[in-house]
Amino acid sequence: MSALGALLATRSESGSTGMRSRILLGVVCGGYSVGAAFGWGSPQVAVFMGDFGLAAAALVAAVSCFLYARTGAGRLRPAWLLFSLSSAMAACGNAVWGWYEVILGVPVPTPSLADVFFLCFAPPAIVGLLVLAKRPVTRAGWVCLALDAWLIGGSLLTLAWSLALAHTAHLAGVQDTSVAPAALSLAYPLLDIVLVSMVLALHFRRAGVNRSAVNTAIAALALTVLSDAVFTSPLLRSTYHSGQLLDAGWFAGSLLLAYAPWGARRGARRPARPGPPRATASRPIAGSLAALTPYLAAAVCTLGILYNVVDGRRVDRVVIFTGCTVVLALVVRQGIMLLDNISLTQELAQKENHFRSLVQGSSDVIMIAAPNGTLRYVSPAAAGVYGREAEDLVGAELSSIIHPEDLGRFVHEVRRFLAAPPHEEPTTRIECRFRSGTGDWLNVESTVNRHQGGLLLNSRDVTERVRLQAQLQHNAEHDPLTDLPNRALFTARVRQALGGRRAGDLGTAVLFIDLDGFKQVNDTIGHQAGDELLIQAGRRLQESVRAGDTAARLGGDEFAALIMGDGTRDQGAREYQVHEIADRLRLTLSQPYRIGASEVRVAASIGVAFAEPAISPTDLMRNADLAMYRAKAGGKDRVELYAPQMQADVVRRSELATRLRTALRDGEFALLHQPVVHLASGSVAAVAAQARWRSAQGILFTPAEFLRVSGDDDRTAELGRWLLEEAVAQAADRARAGHPVAVSVRLSAARLLDAAPPPGSIEALLTRHGLPSGALMIEVADSDPRVSFDALEQRLVALRRLGVRIALDGFGSGFAAINALRRLPIDVLKLDRNLVEGVVESARLHKITSGLLRIACDLGLQSVADGVDVPEQVLALRAMGCTHGQGMAFSGPLDEYRLRRALVRGEFPVPGIPSPRPVLAGGSIPLLTGSHTETPVPPT
Repeated sequence: MSALGALLATRSESGSTGMRSRILLGVVCGGYSVGAAFGWGSPQVAVFMGDFGLAAAALVAAVSCFLYARTGAGRLRPAWLLFSLSSAMAACGNAVWGWYEVILGVPVPTPSLADVFFLCFAPPAIVGLLVLAKRPVTRAGWVCLALDAWLIGGSLLTLAWSLALAHTAHLAGVQDTSVAPAALSLAYPLLDIVLVSMVLALHFRRAGVNRSAVNTAIAALALTVLSDAVFTSPLLRSTYHSGQLLDAGWFAGSLLLAYAPWGARRGARRPARPGPPRATASRPIAGSLAALTPYLAAAVCTLGILYNVVDGRRVDRVVIFTGCTVVLALVVRQGIMLLDNISLTQELAQKENHFRSLVQGSSDVIMIAAPNGTLRYVSPAAAGVYGREAEDLVGAELSSIIHPEDLGRFVHEVRRFLAAPPHEEPTTRIECRFRSGTGDWLNVESTVNRHQGGLLLNSRDVTERVRLQAQLQHNAEHDPLTDLPNRALFTARVRQALGGRRAGDLGTAVLFIDLDGFKQVNDTIGHQAGDELLIQAGRRLQESVRAGDTAARLGGDEFAALIMGDGTRDQGAREYQVHEIADRLRLTLSQPYRIGASEVRVAASIGVAFAEPAISPTDLMRNADLAMYRAKAGGKDRVELYAPQMQADVVRRSELATRLRTALRDGEFALLHQPVVHLASGSVAAVAAQARWRSAQGILFTPAEFLRVSGDDDRTAELGRWLLEEAVAQAADRARAGHPVAVSVRLSAARLLDAAPPPGSIEALLTRHGLPSGALMIEVADSDPRVSFDALEQRLVALRRLGVRIALDGFGSGFAAINALRRLPIDVLKLDRNLVEGVVESARLHKITSGLLRIACDLGLQSVADGVDVPEQVLALRAMGCTHGQGMAFSGPLDEYRLRRALVRGEFPVPGIPSPRPVLAGGSIPLLTGSHTETPVPPT
């Protein structure tokens, strides 16, 4: 039997073998019952199984409860130790009984040691049941527990005394003069009554911990008590002998107590299945039985008294006393319950008032809907939130106040919520639109709970929040000035156009648009006017694109348009169609803008890129951007289609710009000088300093090439400072070597006024290198409209006081040349090379150039023609009165060694002069070349 207990303990550890353990338990108990029913085959075996079989089963229960208590039973550990002790007493009692009947072969004396062990079975079990019970938290609870126990015990005692115990006591007193047998015959049933009372009283007060184990233990003790009650009845005890069917009850009770803790551990380890708790349905029944327990006990007591009255016997004093105490206990119990009910009623009324105040005073609308969707209750807040009285909504269908577009989603969410287990999803949140009293639709957020098969909705108006969210979303995706989509939304639209069902549509195109001349608008008439121009341009762009296309502002004066394809596969047709759209946009954006009382004109440069298979939105927009910059570089106010070569050019310029950043530091720049020749004599009047970049790869770049790709004002300024300092230093060295020729350096007006080099830097260079007066000439490049003429005039006047000569570069081009000539202290005019190139072929340019030279002559200024490359130009310019020339007709830029050889020779051959005279460089004019596109020539 101990092996059976171990088997039960081992098997119950696994959830997969739990059913096998219960089946084995039923088979063993059933086998014992069958054997007892048929007498076990012989009287000797029956006596053995009736005594030692019961002892073994009780011992298994004692060991099982003890082992479970040691492994950790938590707060209930003392209860299982007491059940182990109680089972051990039963095992000892059955063992002593077997010693007399099986070993000694004599009847068991009365009383005996077995009776002592059997009487010690009940007290530990009773105390263990008290440990299992839920402890009352108040004194009234303890009193009610004691009264309930006495009501049950007293009623059972009254009934048992009336039926059997009085007769048993009378027989014991008549047949035996000893008190012990009479007391023993009454002790068994009285202890059983106490045990039954505790079982019934605590069944409705058991703790929630290990409920399965507690229920099984109570069932085991109840089965044992039932067997004891049958044994102590006068009808059976006189004929009882070991091995009868009654022993099967004790045997099953012991094994059930042995199984109880381990079966509970298996159930605790088994994962909980989804679904409502099983105990939910049985709780109302259990609560009803617990409430009826005192009345049932009083009914049992009444039956005991009526039995004596109906039988015609005199009512026993024990019955009268017990019945009176039961009635008194019932009265006291009812009084306590009445006080509790009054207290609970008052508390319930307070809570009801409290929650009613919360519901009615809440700003949220609380609604209760029946399972069919009819509103049963609507809180008064509906008048303030929905603009409809609560009475008007009660009885209405919930679907009648929900927006038709939201009704399907609302019903779907409700069905999904009701189908989910309550413990997994106790609540849900639904947002939809409700109809208000004015007929408007309000955005309402509702928290939905289950309520008696229907719904409990806690709703609040979130219309303002929804509007604010929509506004914030709109602001995050649109330009605040023009209200067009911004770069983020435009990129998302492009990504959407390149994906989905339009992924294979190669007619989709992106247009990048830049307003040419917008910066001048800001600089001349102000940023507010510039903003107004951008607003009008955005409006024109929005009105010009087709329905379904997207117009956006990317930032500054850059706009973009997404042109959706129409599915055509003809590349030429789609390019023509998009080019036509882009050209129409260009013309529209180039129309005059009315800004206040002024009329402003800007142009538009547009780059177009078409979608290609597997192209990303970033690459497509980059291609359009490259095409737009190519349009600006090609003369502006034009449309340019993207070509793959553009990307290669960008990569080349990027690599060149990267190398340029380190060129100055690594000493890769060299200084060359181009002679400026007197057209009448061929003598060298000055030299113009020019920078050349010889990269590490051996490539020689002209200024026009590397300045175009530098894109870095700081690097350009650093290069200008290096050019000026090197030119002054080399000019000083040549002067000390006997070649005092003047040097000219080209600087922009902005660089002259730039605060980065100190204003006295030119003065410092002249002093440090000892360059004589008149040996340096600053050639002022085309003026920037942002540069103040007043500041520039003051700066040039200060330089002239130091002996620095001033030349006006690029004369004959631009809009500011005449104004500069009028206001600035100019010594030399340098004709723009565009005039010189066409002075022979174009009669118009010939007249313009002749007029400009007459202006210089009338003002007493010397003149220099830049870009004199052929002899015909020399003859024409000299005939028009030009004094000096610079270009390939004489010499290209020279390094220092070849320059000094040319200065030693002192002159260059001039067309039209038969015999040039050797003239040194004295009396030269300090001039600066304005040509930055010359190609180096072999040294002369």
